[in-house]
Parts: sequence; structure tokens; C-alpha cells
Amino acid sequence: MKIIILGAGQVGGTLAEHLANEQNDITVVDTDGEKLRALQDRLDIGTVAGGASHPNTLFKAGAEDADMLIAVTNSDEINMMACQVAHTLFKTPTKISRVRSPNYLAHQEQLFNRDHIPVDVIIGPEQLVTKNIQQLIANPGALQVLDFAEGRVQLVAVRAYHDGPIVGQELQEIRQHMPKVDTRVAAIFRQDRPIIPEGSTVVEVDDEVFFIAARENIRAVMSELRKIDKPYKRVMIAGGGNIGATLAFNIENNYQVKIIEKSYDRCRVLSERLKHTIVLNGSASEPQLLTSENIEATDVFCALTNNDESNIMMSMLAKRMGAKKVVTLIANAAYADLVGDEIDIAISPQQITIGSLLTHVRRGDISNVHSLRRGAAEAIEVTAHGDAYSSKVVGRRLDEINLPDGVTIGAIVRGEEVVIAHSHIVVESDDHVILFLVDRQQINAVEKLFAVGFGFFS
Repeated sequence: MKIIILGAGQVGGTLAEHLANEQNDITVVDTDGEKLRALQDRLDIGTVAGGASHPNTLFKAGAEDADMLIAVTNSDEINMMACQVAHTLFKTPTKISRVRSPNYLAHQEQLFNRDHIPVDVIIGPEQLVTKNIQQLIANPGALQVLDFAEGRVQLVAVRAYHDGPIVGQELQEIRQHMPKVDTRVAAIFRQDRPIIPEGSTVVEVDDEVFFIAARENIRAVMSELRKIDKPYKRVMIAGGGNIGATLAFNIENNYQVKIIEKSYDRCRVLSERLKHTIVLNGSASEPQLLTSENIEATDVFCALTNNDESNIMMSMLAKRMGAKKVVTLIANAAYADLVGDEIDIAISPQQITIGSLLTHVRRGDISNVHSLRRGAAEAIEVTAHGDAYSSKVVGRRLDEINLPDGVTIGAIVRGEEVVIAHSHIVVESDDHVILFLVDRQQINAVEKLFAVGFGFFS
């Protein structure tokens, strides 16, 4: 596939890396020549220096025969104009744009269509990040919560703690503990090394366990893997920008929410918008303010400013002063690798955004892509098509499917029914199959496995 990526920042650069490794023809456009040279030094891609929305720049990038344009510059307006130019002058089939401003997103349906601003897919990073954090707050003890099949199935990561119910026991014993709840462990990461789980696999302390289950069974399964955390009540948010404000607005009816914001003018705006949230003018790096606001009674402290260093320091301070859980927004991947145990969950807006982008780039009928463990692994939802003659998966038991190395099937969604993957399950046409890839480089093999063709019958 020939893809033009506009913007060589963290999202654009990481996306180029993902896609270039999957045998796509990639060209990256940016005004910063140094960023382009750095990308070209390590990736087999084309680059063009110039304004992303300029017709001559897009022409140089090959827009005349490009299959897809992905606009992820730092400017909403440039992204939208680039899609307009690509549509009008080059008839680019698929145009994806990152749009950050809530003012545009509030009128998304009216603005973004072929008669007005011709964008096929809108990616709103702030919305995606906010939803991600809400899921973590709603599922105490989870490291990551991912939705599939419109929320009917969830993939949840938890850390196995000392004295947890199943620590030191084999995975096959989960079913004996919970005969009425069906679940499957999709993968285990032990000291950052992936383990493909089998029935005889023993869970160890500090294992990061990814399990899949129907949404209504998630808390029951979590209680088997670790001591279940009490539901959260008190949430403190540092940073009243788009993400912090949207999170407070979405959860204030169900939690006791406080938001700390440095800018007095922004505090006034927040106090008018938020009905039940306490808005505080100040800095979450001030110990006196945290003490006066009972940080020791806070269930979740969320550091959501646009400054990684501030987020990390505020989170460490809040944790040391008694916050039970800290969630930290960290854009710089290098920082995410450095943070220690004092930060419970590091949220990467880039990886969340890239997962959403990949949903629309992958070949085949893929409806969800989630990037896991800072991009090392992936979970995808793909629809099976064809029959036993034209498909390598339809009409076959799961233990008859020749899965690539490091790939496991976690569940199947068949209409409204959630079917957890067991060896005897037979895949039917139109099933939504949820797969876990501990090595995302196997995506090409997965796409080929689910491709419909002839001569596959055996």
C-alpha cells in the first residue's frame, strides 16, 4: 500500500516505523529536514521537505497514486486542509486526519464529509486517551483495559501480586475456581519477556497477565488473579487542559473529583463547565496543597499536563504522600522506560493514537487494533470471511488453524454471543476473532491467514 504520512513527530515517526516494517511504500512529509533525515537513516522510506498542505509538496510525495493520506502534523488546520487538497487535486481514496480541538470535534458529523471537509477518518487523541483512563478508573487494579466488539469483550492486563489466589498455580486451575465464568489468558509477560500461556503454565509474582473475558465477567476474573481492589471513589487530576477537563466532566457524576490547574483564567472556565468537580488553582507539585486536599485519601491521582517531567515528578510526590494509585501521561517513550515502581500506570498518547490509526491501515476486515506494552505487542479484532474452501480459518477448529509463532486467539464474538477460545471451537464466517500478537511483526502473517482466496481447502 502506498501511504503518505504528514508530520514527522512522535506519532508520525512511530507510525512510519510500524508501516515500513510491514512492506508498505511510505513517504513522510515535514518542514523539519533534520527529523526527516533521522527517520530516513533508520527506515526504508521516502521523505519530502515542505508544507504538508501545499499542492506541490503533496505532488512530490506521490499523491497522484497514493492509496492513503494520514495527516498527523501538530496543526489541526494543516491536517484538514491537506485532506481537502488531496481530495480535490489528487482524488486520494482514503484520508485520515488527527484533530485535537474540541471545537472541531463537537461538530464532527456536520464538518467532516465529502461535501464539506473530505476526511474519511477523524482521530481525536484526547478523546482516545480520556476513554483509556476512564476504563482504568472503572476497573481498579488493571494496568490496561481494551474494548473489542463494541465493548462486549475486554482484554485486561493485571500484575500478579504476592498471595494472589492463583500465584504459584497452573492456569488450568482458573476454571476449577470459576466454573461459571469463562476466560482465557492470552499472554504473560515475565520480566519483559513474553510467555505463550498453556494450561500447565504457572503464574509467578510480578507477572503481567493479559486475560480476555466478556465485560460482565472481568471483575470475577481479576479477583482470581490478584486481591481485588475496592472500587475507587476519590480522583484527583493534575492539569486542566483538554484531557483533564474532559476526564473530569465524564466521571464527576460517579466519583468525587478534584482538578488542580495553574492558570487562574482556565480555572474560571473549568468551574463554569464542571458541575460537581472541585476546581483548585495551584500546582500539584506543591506538597502543602496536596496535604490540604487530603492526598492520602485519594484513590487515583492522574497527572495529565502537557509536560512529561512535571507529570512524573507530581506523580512521584503524590505516591509518596499517600495516593493509592497514580496514572501518568508520558509522551516521551524514553521516559516511559525509565519510570520505576512509584508510577503505577504510564499512559502513552502516541501508542493509543497509533493503535487507532492502524485499525484503518491494516489489510483485511480489521475493526480494532490496540498497541500494547509501548508498541511491542498488539491485540487485534479481525472478521473471518469465506468458507472452508476459500478460507484458512473458517470451518476449522481452533487447534487446526496454523497460527504464526507468538500469536494466540483469545475469543470469538458471534453476533451477540461471546465465545472464549478453546481448542474445540469452530470458526464460522462473520465471526469477530480477537488475537493477541506478542510480536507485532507477525501482522503480515495474520493478514494472509485471514485473507479469502482459492485453493485453501485441505
